Amino acid sequence: MNEVRKLRRKARVTQAALAQAAGTSQPTIAAYEAGQKSPSLGTLQRLARSVGLEATVAFHPLPTREERRSLVLHRAIAARLEAEPEGVLDRARVTLARMRASQPGAAPLLREWEVLLDRPLEDLLPVLTDPSPRARELRHVTPFAGVLTAAERAAAYQAFAESEKGSV
Repeated sequence: MNEVRKLRRKARVTQAALAQAAGTSQPTIAAYEAGQKSPSLGTLQRLARSVGLEATVAFHPLPTREERRSLVLHRAIAARLEAEPEGVLDRARVTLARMRASQPGAAPLLREWEVLLDRPLEDLLPVLTDPSPRARELRHVTPFAGVLTAAERAAAYQAFAESEKGSV
């Protein structure tokens, strides 16, 4: 997920509302979110301030190959979650209960997932697609195993393979 979309979701505003607050146009916000335009750091800071937030820069270790693949899978899971929230959340809760019984060493992370699964989708979806170290750690014990069909998983793996070719 790109930074402008994350900002807008964090602020819980529409593209039009963010554009109006920042003194720009909705098509410009849409272009940022679609990756057709790249905002500068100054623009991101201005957009954030316009909705009462602060933009900061953070530096993290590069994700491992496994973490990059997990992120691609979780983007597909996020899409499924948006399309079928109740079914996906029900399945995740069942999986989480099994995981709590079988993986006591992961209890702190599983408790965090339990809280996240009870939050609004606007709070849960960013975790699934966040490249930050904490979100990576959470995805190591994801309760969303089994949510994607075999075909959806294969498509995600194919997308990952293609993205890896481009980055080599």
